Formats: sequence, C-alpha cells, structure tokens
Amino acid sequence: MNIATKIKSIARRTLAIEADTIRTLTEHIDAGFVEAVEAIFRRKGRLIVTGVGKSAIIAQKMVATFNSTGTPSMFMHAADAIHGDLGMIQAEDTVLCLSKSGATSEIKVLIPLLRNIEVPIIGMFSNIDSYLAKNADHLIYVPVAQEADPNNLAPTASTTAQLAMGDAMATSLLALRGFSPRDFAQFHPGGILGKQLYLRVRDIYPNNASPAILPAATLREVILEMTSKRLGMTAVVDQQKNVLGIITDGDLRRMLEKNKDISKLSAIDIMTPTPKTIPPDTLAVKALEQLRQYSITQLVVADEGKYLGVIHLHDLIREGLI
Repeated sequence: MNIATKIKSIARRTLAIEADTIRTLTEHIDAGFVEAVEAIFRRKGRLIVTGVGKSAIIAQKMVATFNSTGTPSMFMHAADAIHGDLGMIQAEDTVLCLSKSGATSEIKVLIPLLRNIEVPIIGMFSNIDSYLAKNADHLIYVPVAQEADPNNLAPTASTTAQLAMGDAMATSLLALRGFSPRDFAQFHPGGILGKQLYLRVRDIYPNNASPAILPAATLREVILEMTSKRLGMTAVVDQQKNVLGIITDGDLRRMLEKNKDISKLSAIDIMTPTPKTIPPDTLAVKALEQLRQYSITQLVVADEGKYLGVIHLHDLIREGLI
C-alpha cells in the first residue's frame, strides 16, 4: 500500500467511525436528555460547563455555542475548580460535567463539592456504570463503541460525540427560548454572520454617488452624468424625484447599435423603464439575492417610488457578503 492510499484509507475510516458514532446518538435523545435541557431552561442562572483534558476543550466550545444562542454560560476547568474557581458558581446556576470515563480523579473530587453548593448536576458520559453516571442529577449518555484512531486510544470519536450532543442541547434551548435571527445578530455583530443579519441597504447606498437626470436630458448630459458619478448608470427621474427609468452602459451600447442618428435622442428614448428597485430598510443580503436573481450589478434604492440612490454589487463585495 503506497502512502497516498494509506492516508485516504485511514482518513475515510476515521470519518466513518465518527459518523456512525453520531448516528448512534439519535437513539439516546431520551428522557434523560429532555430532563437535562429542561433543567437548564427553567433555571434563572448560567450554565457552568466543566471537564478535564480533551473534554475541557470541548466544554469551552460548548460554552461559546451556548452563549451565542441565548444560554448564558461559563467554562470551569474541573482541576481549577478545587483551587478557587468554584467561587464562580452561583445559587441559580446549573453545572454540566463532561467526562468520557466519568471516573477521573478530578470529577470524583468535584461532584461532592457541587453537592455542597446544591446546584443541579448534569453528567455527560460514555460509561453508564461510572461515578459521574451514578451521582449526577440528570444523565446524558453518549455511547462510543470505539475511538477513530487505529489504536483506539486518542479521544476522537468520543469528543466528536460530546460536541454533537452539546450542539443538540444548544439548539433545543434556542428553540425553547424562541431565539430569533434578530437575537442572533445582536450576539454576532462582527464578521459575515453579523452583516448578513443586520446590515441594511440604508447603511451602504449613502456612500455612493446618486446619478440622476431628467427624461428630457440630452445624450451628452446622460454620458456626462454617468461618467462623473462612476457607477456605469444613471437613474431617470421627474422633477419630484420619482423613478422613471434607468440608463446603463449596456443601454448606451444597444442604443448605438440600433440608431444611426443619435443627435436628437434624449434620456427617455434610451432608458429602461420601471427598473429594479429596493427599499432602504431591506437587508443587504436580500439586495444580493435580487442582484443574482436578475443577473444585474446595481439596484436603484427608492422609498415609495422616490429616488434615494444606488447600491452596487461592488458594495456588497467590499462588505464581505460575497
């Protein structure tokens, strides 16, 4: 077996084992899982997620997901808990303990201390006969037939399973809380996700010029307006700024192909009437969808037919929406 074949074989085996492990989890969305999610939902405090080793790393990712989907959470390393970090736990909190074996020395020390604080304990484990399984208030069983590495030692399938079950908890809580896209945008104001959920046309179009001419404008005036505003187009409006049409570079080319005498042409002869428009309060990502739908590069921004400006495909590219 050459090295390329070996790499592909091991990688595919790894993914197959982890995929099978996750598929098995659907059988264990049971009463214990429901009770655990309800316990978190009904408590007024935060969710404290703890573990050691690789489980601690998974716990940190879970905390990030819970926080971003409406469940206030904090990470507490199980080893640090007995050296002062227990002080972060408050009366209305709930603790989620992650441990594949459910029998690490840190977990065995931590559970009695949590009992003294009298907070609910949710155990997520792969050993049903473990200390954690026998001492947690709510049980989430995450069975793992084998790890994905060839030696069946490295935490691979087990951490993948923990991560997936954590996502299942977070999305269940999200639904129970009625967490909306607007809520999601509030917690994700930066990056592409945030922009898709909060950036609107009104935030973009004022940065552009607003080329506009009257329908009686001459061809020379049309060209000067288009070139000076550098958007490759101009709106055609009446005296009250109502949108009548649009003239683009393509309209000019088609006009030249069709007409030998262009000296008497005016804007109304060249324009495309009833152009595609978009209201200023529309999400920018919706503007992108409209541009793609009609295979165009700009939209006229209008409010109840009144011309406001232009949003261009390049604006959306600059904002990172593409």
